Amino acid sequence: MMSMSTLSATLALVTTRPYHHGNLRAALLEQAELTLTERGAQALSLRELAREIGVSHAAPRRHFPDRQALLDALAEDGFDRLGDALARAVQCAGAAFDARLHALGQAYIAFATRHAALLELMFAGKQRPGADSVRESADRAFAPPRAVIVEAQAAGELQAGDPGRVAIVAFATLQGLAAMANGGMIEAAPVDAVVTDAIDQLLDGLRPR
Repeated sequence: MMSMSTLSATLALVTTRPYHHGNLRAALLEQAELTLTERGAQALSLRELAREIGVSHAAPRRHFPDRQALLDALAEDGFDRLGDALARAVQCAGAAFDARLHALGQAYIAFATRHAALLELMFAGKQRPGADSVRESADRAFAPPRAVIVEAQAAGELQAGDPGRVAIVAFATLQGLAAMANGGMIEAAPVDAVVTDAIDQLLDGLRPR
């Protein structure tokens, strides 16, 4: 049987152990996104995150030296996940441009409506002076749609010209739909159906004349 002194020493060791999760950085980012979604970016702090996942208040600084580093990492992680979703959409849609654009549109709207607060943080972080790593993550995320546009122009399925301008038009359409969906402004039909209609109209306007 364990003696009282041994039991006390064991309990002290358990309660002072600095970290017992498998991946501190991933746990912090997961909790940070939950806090962001529920209470907004103003509620994010390293000390509070440490308390919520049960580690010492100094533990998060192993990965994030300050709050801004945490916000940047959260934005980068969001862009990485968005990029993965867009790349999967292109891969699963096949070779047809119409199918690819529809798949990209649905994938983007799905991410934007499920992670509205995170998406706002992502784009705000991208614009912050000095946030080079966030911008690089954003560029990687939107590489699949840009490649689809370039290929479609080369095949004569889209109007010739600057692919960046075409991308802006497509993105403005999708971002507008995401804002409407997140604001509860799309009620007459399922969001997926509205996105499908919008992509069809977009394709019609971008075809060569």
